[in-house]
Amino acid sequence: MRLHFQERPWDLYGAVGYSIVIALTLLAVGVGNLAAIFLVLFTPGYALVAALFPSGKEIDWVERVALSVGLSIAVVPLLGLVLNFTPFGIRFPSVVATVVAFTCLLGLVAYFRRMRLPPTSRLSATFEFHGTSWAQSTTVDKALSIALAASIVAAAGTLAYVLVTPRPGESFTELFILGSNGTASDYPTNLTVSEIGTVVVGVTNHEFARVNYTLRVDLVGVEVVFNSTSGQNMSVERNRTALTWFNFTIDHGGNWTRTYSFSINSTGLWKVQFLLFRDDDFSTTYRTLHMFVRVTP
Repeated sequence: MRLHFQERPWDLYGAVGYSIVIALTLLAVGVGNLAAIFLVLFTPGYALVAALFPSGKEIDWVERVALSVGLSIAVVPLLGLVLNFTPFGIRFPSVVATVVAFTCLLGLVAYFRRMRLPPTSRLSATFEFHGTSWAQSTTVDKALSIALAASIVAAAGTLAYVLVTPRPGESFTELFILGSNGTASDYPTNLTVSEIGTVVVGVTNHEFARVNYTLRVDLVGVEVVFNSTSGQNMSVERNRTALTWFNFTIDHGGNWTRTYSFSINSTGLWKVQFLLFRDDDFSTTYRTLHMFVRVTP
């Protein structure tokens, strides 16, 4: 079997088509995988080299491939640097879209430059595949052929599995407290005796599973003492009281928020502490946040 191209730039069609298909797949699954390795390490540089050298007489294929890899390694970080100064930032979707846009743009330039040349001067390549008939093959050759075919099928199946089953990202739970206005400000850090303080407490589930949570709010009496060993002031817990318990369940990607009000009946320095537990395991605090409140008469 003989494959040849010269009059039509099938190499550019392949590079641009591969980039578009892989980019759409990556954006659909939302995570990178090995199928995208040429999108980063080859096709951007190949399109750039094709635009710079449209003729097959300027550089040979070994130099063309080497330059494609080297320029890809140089260009992709530069594209990321440019993205860093745009509103899009260096994020997975923006990086994929930028690399593909660069490849398509340079591929288009390479296409017009090459097609302006006489057909005999355009970049070309010829691939020839020779084989013997199955009946004439030896037993060893047949076994090797079957093993090779099985390996190709297994590799294709593995690649398909990686594409359709992306690895989940890091699993975690976010615990946060906001001021009464719903922003990270206006916290009730200075109150008078029995004055109502209000915050918004929230939990967001990024665990890739449904999770049962328990949130406990503690009021901790705190005294600031001087540590002569370290030469610094330190807070010492004098007493602790559990004020409130919340039990709730959140699906992956969901969140729970609650406006929480409290009052303190004694003057001094206090710590309002939020302790989060999961799956009824109270032996270890899963997440914790706190804020200090100064109570005056």
